[in-house]
Amino acid sequence: MPTPFESAQLILTLYEQRREETMRKARDFFVGFDPRTFEEYMSVATGPQGGYVRMVVTYWDMAASLVNNGAIDEKMFRDANGEYVMVFGKIEPFLPQLREAYANPGFAAHLEKVALGMPDARQRIDGMMQRIRAMLAARAAAKA
Repeated sequence: MPTPFESAQLILTLYEQRREETMRKARDFFVGFDPRTFEEYMSVATGPQGGYVRMVVTYWDMAASLVNNGAIDEKMFRDANGEYVMVFGKIEPFLPQLREAYANPGFAAHLEKVALGMPDARQRIDGMMQRIRAMLAARAAAKA
């Protein structure tokens, strides 16, 4: 079990990595990425912005693996991060198909375990997705 200081150090390292220029662009893109079907997900994931999708999903899966393997205290991770909930909410409907398409039954398994392990996970994930979609709708309305 990591000490609180060790967990904090790793969380701050993860935060610094999120500030890297390409990662910041990928994260900005991912917020607006709202696939409603597996085909829509794959068309973006295999297109010009696919690197952004892969970067964000694999980043949060890697961060979750640190939690699942005991390098970061789970409560501290949850207290310090919320973005992973949104990322999981966007990929969750397609996980079985993604795992099959990528021939990787463990695709995003760490992220899934951390997200679904939250207290009130279903309500938090669904609430996050509702808020993100409302924000995206408001952005679209403001542009119209």
